Amino acid sequence: MNAPHFAMDFLLLCISFGASVLAANSPTVSSTLPDTNFTDLGAAFSDGEADSENIPLTRRKRYISQNDMLAILDYHNKVRGKVFPPASNMEYMSWDETLSKSAEDWAHACLWEHGPRHLLRFLGQNLSVRTGRYRSILQLVKPWHDEVKDYVFPYPQDCNPRCPLKCYGPMCTHYTQMVWATTNKVGCAVHTCHNMNVWGNVWKRTTYLVCNYSSKGNWIGEAPYKVGVPCSACPPSYGGSCSNNMCFPALNTNYLQWFK
Repeated sequence: MNAPHFAMDFLLLCISFGASVLAANSPTVSSTLPDTNFTDLGAAFSDGEADSENIPLTRRKRYISQNDMLAILDYHNKVRGKVFPPASNMEYMSWDETLSKSAEDWAHACLWEHGPRHLLRFLGQNLSVRTGRYRSILQLVKPWHDEVKDYVFPYPQDCNPRCPLKCYGPMCTHYTQMVWATTNKVGCAVHTCHNMNVWGNVWKRTTYLVCNYSSKGNWIGEAPYKVGVPCSACPPSYGGSCSNNMCFPALNTNYLQWFK
């Protein structure tokens, strides 16, 4: 029996960017992203739809829904708290509105590549693009975690960390960015793109997910986290607070600041 018409075929691709692809010119430690490095790219890029810069802020649609934001953040922290072998210094990941805005700017550009380049000096970035209908934003996120099957702690063996774009063989840099212990902030945006060029093929209508991370991970030669008793090697700034096997900010709530 033929599948119902609404069960549309789909394609899903993911690419990841981290310090691994810039190792020749990168410092030996990751850098914290300063706010002054963010620029507004909304006026410079357009996917052919109405220019959102001319829409009053009170009428503008938020670049990611509350439900999608919560789903992405909760999924990241679930994955981070259950890594194996267990992590002694895994930090709780919180939502960052500035990272989310920078992700919106890039998602709106509808370019299947990492960018903008000046921000990637400070940020990690995971991308997913999908055609066809989907039930949950996590259908674009879970493939990043699925790379764990090709990753052997502490260093890649079956996957290639130096292969951020179109390549052959398995990758693992999406997964390692998700579970990089010192990456404690994430901000994402989702956008519908029309006529998006994906490696030489034009996809007519796609869902494009951009997630930016700080501080960025995927430093060549470094493990994503330290192995040990959960929370036994947390930075002093956490004051000994631990939640779900992660160093947890003692004075901050989960993600309530985002709604203020």
